[in-house]
Amino acid sequence: MDIIYLNDLRIETIIGIYDWERRVKQTISLDLEMASDIRKAAASDDIEDTLNYKAVAKRLISFVEQSEFQLVETLAERIAGIVLEEFSVPWVRLRLNKQGAVRGARDVGVIIERGSKA
Repeated sequence: MDIIYLNDLRIETIIGIYDWERRVKQTISLDLEMASDIRKAAASDDIEDTLNYKAVAKRLISFVEQSEFQLVETLAERIAGIVLEEFSVPWVRLRLNKQGAVRGARDVGVIIERGSKA
């Protein structure tokens, strides 16, 4: 299995359970690892033969900017679903970071894995 990754994709969105969080956009950061067999693309040198990480990023930016979830867990599940279903990725590992959510901590968030590596 090969992995195509996208790290520290920063997106502004409404996220949180507190009243003040519902009024201001906050920055979340995404790290994605996506299973992909890159051999065909390596042989052809053609973007059509691989997972286009720019297309993934654009889709996720659009989705997250328009979302207004309360929980990072919900947002993470929806993002993983988009990657798995819309980009035909068999496995994804997602780290969603919400900086500044807890005083004294640099960042907090969730890490989830969905799909199958095999």
